[in-house]
Amino acid sequence: MKTYQIYSSVKELPKSWDTITHHDTFLQSDYFEALEKSSPSNIQFYYVGVFNKDILVGVVVIQRVQLYLKDMFRKTSVSCLKTFFRDLVSKVLKGNILVVGNLMHTGQHGMFYQPKKISQVEYLKIVFKALNTLKIRIEKSQKKTIRVIMLKDFFMDDMLHSHKDTFKINKLHNVFVQPNMIMQVKPEWLKIEDYISSLNKKYRSRYKRAKKKLGTVNCKELNLEGIKSNSAKLHQLYLNVSNNAKFNTFILPEYHFYHLKQHLKTKFKVFGYYLNDELIGFYTLILNDEFLETYFLGYDTKYQYQNQLYLNMLYDMAKFAIDNKYIKIIYARTAMEIKSSVGAKPKAMSMYIKHTNGFVNIVLKQVFKFMNPTQNWQERHPFK
Repeated sequence: MKTYQIYSSVKELPKSWDTITHHDTFLQSDYFEALEKSSPSNIQFYYVGVFNKDILVGVVVIQRVQLYLKDMFRKTSVSCLKTFFRDLVSKVLKGNILVVGNLMHTGQHGMFYQPKKISQVEYLKIVFKALNTLKIRIEKSQKKTIRVIMLKDFFMDDMLHSHKDTFKINKLHNVFVQPNMIMQVKPEWLKIEDYISSLNKKYRSRYKRAKKKLGTVNCKELNLEGIKSNSAKLHQLYLNVSNNAKFNTFILPEYHFYHLKQHLKTKFKVFGYYLNDELIGFYTLILNDEFLETYFLGYDTKYQYQNQLYLNMLYDMAKFAIDNKYIKIIYARTAMEIKSSVGAKPKAMSMYIKHTNGFVNIVLKQVFKFMNPTQNWQERHPFK
């Protein structure tokens, strides 16, 4: 007998939750605890336990997101025609959406099941049952209408795509999203010098030039107290980058990084860049088993170009991965060309989405293409 239970707080999760999700930091209770204290104000968490009899065999992470797209299109210069389409998109999708997965991070971190104890078809059926139950519950208890349901970030070789009938029955569209930029750490890279040696002449020169431009800027890791005392500055630097994005669905609260460090401890890293004792940039990492996951970053735009802060951050992330024996660096999406210049390769991803209004759902796939336009960028090939 396969059943499910919906939880609205990490404190309600069964004890076996962390046991079966030990492979993914983003599915662990300590990560959820941090997010419940410091998630964006428009995101609310729910968790689903999938049971075979009384044994937990699968989990689902769901976020209810209050999405008002017009507010999320940042101040960028656009034509009147694009402004018209943005207004149209916001009218179609504004309101509450349910996201299976983590809107705050690239990748599939919302679904996991044990294939020896439940089939994927059975698991997916329960996912959709739980989504429908949660949708009705939110509409009754919070008087919020769920407009959109989304299952996010699946690589194209994921077995989930083989169950097209399941998604068709539930009227979900499969749409492409921007690729995840991933760098394989080669086994022969024992130190950063090995990585540099593997670059071709052009990109080896680029690496050296970037390091020279860094000048007297020095990078150091911040401990818990350092993150706490610099929270306002870190948030300001984060906003410099976030507000420059054409489209974003949330804003992190000021103490987000502090709470992550508090709960994830050594699994969460914050590195700050200092010029004459002034914090001018930072990047964050989440250590996820054999994968190094890049997280949010920020910088003072005044120093970004002249000191090549962003490029140096990408190189320093690579050094951390090599020094600590990670097999892959998940550089995530955005800024794909510069990430490819340090060695990351694009890995195609898609997601499933539907609008709860039948008519709107018919045109949703085309609307979503406007939201996630194909970016014209040139992939770089930095290695010999």
